[in-house]
Amino acid sequence: MELTGEQLIPASRQAVWDAINDPEILRQCITGCESVTKTSDTDFEAAVMVKVGPVKARFKGKVTLGDLDPPSSCTISGEAQGGVAAGFGKGSAKVQLADAQIDGMPGPATRLSYSVNAQVGGKLAQIGARLIDGVAAKMAEDFFVKFNHIVGGPAVGTADATAMLDAQPKADTPAAAQ
Repeated sequence: MELTGEQLIPASRQAVWDAINDPEILRQCITGCESVTKTSDTDFEAAVMVKVGPVKARFKGKVTLGDLDPPSSCTISGEAQGGVAAGFGKGSAKVQLADAQIDGMPGPATRLSYSVNAQVGGKLAQIGARLIDGVAAKMAEDFFVKFNHIVGGPAVGTADATAMLDAQPKADTPAAAQ
């Protein structure tokens, strides 16, 4: 499964970077998250209750931040086990942060781009890629609604940020520059 996207967040790059590394903010933003614990400067452990179609399971996982270039980019790698009844998931995400401007809004803004590559196995893999992709996309959308609310302030959610992103010139995006 591959998932890519961009978000415009009305906060400085440093504030967004700090939030990505804050276990309490992450816990609040991840749907079904029971706990996130930072075990070192680059490692986290988490427990998340996930429902995909008929499968509902508690996943325990580890996440590592690598290729660190604060406050510009990192690679997030992780794997989670849901037990025999659910299976497992593993993958990585490349996250890039760039300064941005939001028309009509004072103050700093950050363009967050992400590219995720993930694999699932066990019972989850038997459900079907289409359903899993839909759930993953919904979880990402929910994450960013909450993340934008916490980091950018309650006035801007994902729908507002997406509209602002669509209004920005595309040549500024990292994907278009490559």
